[in-house]
Amino acid sequence: MEIDSFDALLQAARSQPEPQRLLLVFVKTALPEDADEEQVQRFEAGEGGGLVPVMYVDKAADELGGFAELVRESEQMSEDWHMVLVGALDGRGGRPPTPEEAEEPLKNIVRAIHAGGDLGHLAAFDREGWPVRFM
Repeated sequence: MEIDSFDALLQAARSQPEPQRLLLVFVKTALPEDADEEQVQRFEAGEGGGLVPVMYVDKAADELGGFAELVRESEQMSEDWHMVLVGALDGRGGRPPTPEEAEEPLKNIVRAIHAGGDLGHLAAFDREGWPVRFM
């Protein structure tokens, strides 16, 4: 199945043999304080910048009704965000991962963002639910 939207990812997670818990980290883009003129121009054109985590949550795949619901929930937190990074944890023996089991992997994602680490194992979606590709 091609993941061409957040809702397609949600459908894929629900179809896995083991229950899935999604790890959701909402980020905004920001320009570093020491940005040069080229970086400023790219940022103003909607490219580049750094990622800044603003909030995170974990949800069982079957807890989410879809991307529109996720956006509504996030807006209740009144945090501005530009994209959401998504990872998943597999359950075991038909049992979904617990929120406690998701806590450390979520923190690891946040630490990787702060450190400028590899995020290639995560899916990324814009505020419309469309995939974001990092160059």
